[in-house]
Amino acid sequence: MKRIIISATSDLVTDQRVHKVASSCINAGYEVIVVGRAKKDSLAITNRNYKIKRFKLPFEKGPLFYAFYNLRLFIFLIFNAADAYIANDLDTLMGNYYAAKIKRTPLLYDNHEYFTGVPELLDRAFTRNIWKKIERHIFPKLKYVYTVNNSIKLLFENEYHIPVAVVRNIPLRNESQEIKKKLNIEIPQGNKVIIYQGAINKDRGVEEAIQAMQYLENITLLIVGDGDVFNEVKKIAEQLHIENKIIFTGKIPFQLLPNYTALADLGLCIEKSTNINYTFSLPNKLFDYIRAGVPILAADLIEVKSIINQYNIGNIIQTHDPKHIAEQITISLFDENKIQLWKKQLKIASQELSWENEEKVFLNMLKEAIPSGN
Repeated sequence: MKRIIISATSDLVTDQRVHKVASSCINAGYEVIVVGRAKKDSLAITNRNYKIKRFKLPFEKGPLFYAFYNLRLFIFLIFNAADAYIANDLDTLMGNYYAAKIKRTPLLYDNHEYFTGVPELLDRAFTRNIWKKIERHIFPKLKYVYTVNNSIKLLFENEYHIPVAVVRNIPLRNESQEIKKKLNIEIPQGNKVIIYQGAINKDRGVEEAIQAMQYLENITLLIVGDGDVFNEVKKIAEQLHIENKIIFTGKIPFQLLPNYTALADLGLCIEKSTNINYTFSLPNKLFDYIRAGVPILAADLIEVKSIINQYNIGNIIQTHDPKHIAEQITISLFDENKIQLWKKQLKIASQELSWENEEKVFLNMLKEAIPSGN
């Protein structure tokens, strides 16, 4: 049986895309090992149909983390046989590339985002330049590259002049999920529920969503996830004395996430266009909301707006002013004619947008990389 080693710098607990790619490989008849890292607060991983290896490293962030991770990954790949490697994002590429070069193993590169354009690097020119040099050194030499949407595909193709495929990060149409009869949250009876799920990082619009809650009544904001500014956004709620309007769940395993999404009357997808990565982003949560039949309030971002308008499944905010967001939340939650239309359209979108369609592009690339005759 052909073996594939997939690597990511996440702890794999909430990494839906890596899980879907690994599962697609398993279903196509490959053996799979997924490599990640174990943080001090990482949750246990259960019910996966592939092998998992998580590195315990002496550092959890910064240059030393990435250096140690790629060194450990390189050594792991050298001493473990595989017929192909799949590198997830730029921060795993060095270890994969040099191991693939030495062992003459096909390498597939999965870009989850425009890595050198993330907001965390905006004010860190030196660090951004190092990542850019790594990308420029390796990217043009790659044969099998795919990314999450057409806008990022065009950015890479214009810069490096090699073909890039698109595999959007959409949930499975008939995905089974782990059900909990009672979630560990209490929503006031009769309240409408707004949900923000995903990374709680800079410029994701979480701060403005919280600030908007001071203008809203009988509405609960459910924030599902964790990230770099998690403690800061909690402080905003405390300073505004609206903690009773907001529920923070922290990190949730992706198998349980649909149960929280299903509680919502409206899903927020309001990243700010402060950097090239967010401007061209197509967040996972957009498709999670669609799968759950939840109407969406989104920012005016190219890829996101395209999906919203194509299927007519929600509203678009014009600014990130908290009062404006509050007004759009009210319209989205209480305009019954729009809600009925959106619910109907969400069913259509959910059927047409599925991982079963997206994975075909990836699996064809994988067959080209490791043909059955090898």
